Amino acid sequence: MQEHTPPGLPLPDRVYAPPREPLLVVLHRDPDLLVVDKPSGLLSVPGKHPRLADCLAARALQLHPDARIVHRLDMDTSGVMVLALNAAAHRHLGLQFERRHVSKAYVARVAGHVMQDSGTIDLPLCTDWPNRPRQMVDHEAGRAALTNWRVLAREENATRVLLEPLTGRSHQLRVHMRELGHPILGDPLYGTPESQNGAPRLQLHAESLTIRHPNGGAPTTFASICPF
Repeated sequence: MQEHTPPGLPLPDRVYAPPREPLLVVLHRDPDLLVVDKPSGLLSVPGKHPRLADCLAARALQLHPDARIVHRLDMDTSGVMVLALNAAAHRHLGLQFERRHVSKAYVARVAGHVMQDSGTIDLPLCTDWPNRPRQMVDHEAGRAALTNWRVLAREENATRVLLEPLTGRSHQLRVHMRELGHPILGDPLYGTPESQNGAPRLQLHAESLTIRHPNGGAPTTFASICPF
């Protein structure tokens, strides 16, 4: 059924058929933290429609009844997510994300050849309300959004880049790379027809996440191998 879904359509117009096997990939677990590797195609939290109930949060609860969501990844993005396993850890982690005391690194494959080797994108973002869930650049009403980027490799018709968001705006990396002139391959919302068809999924992966552990505060990094 999913192969007949137009790739450029956002939910709810796309068929939602998240991968079922494995149900949940656990990267780390201790008394305070559950760290998982979210697959592309799975929502982080449930959508409003009953058919969108399957999500990472629900799957985590099936195996760990105390698991609590701290942050999210876009449905089409894969990679590292951390959940709290008790109220104290949830508060501790929530403050870290709120105060930007976490470090995130993403790998993306973008359309075309990025000529410079590195840079910073500073473009404020806000919701494009008539076209939700799209986000857009708005220099008057937008909220500050900063992304550091660095080229990892240049391929025949694409560039592999490391992206480090210094803020956590919705769709930040996807919009910023589009504004740079190099949309992320496979992006159903911000790509061109050519870039959308350039990969079977969104080529964006949350490769690593560094936090301070809720028990003791030691800097702790969790990583997931990029699947593309």
